[in-house]
Amino acid sequence: MKEWYEQSFGDDYMIVYRHRDQYNADKEIKRMTDWMGLGEGAKVLDIGCGMGRHSMALMKLRFKVTGVDLSPILLQEAKRRSPDREIEWVHGDMRSLPFEAGQFDATVNLFTSFGYFEREEDNMAVLKGIHRVLRPGGSFIIDFLNPNSVERELVPHSERIDDESGLHIDEKRAITDGWVQKVITITDNAAGGGVRQYLERVRLYPLAWFERSMMEAGLMLEQLYGDYEGAPYDAEHSPRMIMAGRSAER
Repeated sequence: MKEWYEQSFGDDYMIVYRHRDQYNADKEIKRMTDWMGLGEGAKVLDIGCGMGRHSMALMKLRFKVTGVDLSPILLQEAKRRSPDREIEWVHGDMRSLPFEAGQFDATVNLFTSFGYFEREEDNMAVLKGIHRVLRPGGSFIIDFLNPNSVERELVPHSERIDDESGLHIDEKRAITDGWVQKVITITDNAAGGGVRQYLERVRLYPLAWFERSMMEAGLMLEQLYGDYEGAPYDAEHSPRMIMAGRSAER
């Protein structure tokens, strides 16, 4: 049986998350690359690039960009959105990044594209892979949710009609055994397409886990932000946990 992340990131995902626009991705990337201090022409890897919004924002800033993702469907959409071929799109698993050691000046892992895997060693493998593909002293950012904020502000249920497709999208959220999960039910009444259901799960890793695990993986955490505007991280109230740092010497 396929894991949830092998089933959920397909055509319906693009509808459910249609509201994630390029304008905001451009703003977020500009701030993050400023935090990392990247120079023009730096080689940047977008890990879990999805439909490519952040990869395209990086390209606009004149970085040499590679996007990697496990979903062939999302990669196909990314290629459609960037026909100029300035970005290299690669099909691959973030647990075993298909790149040579020291190939990149920077990596980004954005919008909670981390903590998907049941086994602890698989999530650790992502951090170790970031260290491996970065040149010594290369920069990284991991943009993760703030577990304390999620636990306090989680909306158990929401539903809406997608304006373009007419699909009914129902989302139920819960926290169970250290995971935040969402069950998405899509109903296609107009076309008689029936009901489709997807699961999304992310392990609620606290900051202490990242601090310990990054050190073990050879990553040095240097900056911590609580939102995309660059506000200081507040353990109780910040919506995000945006971690920036550098790769240690091998």
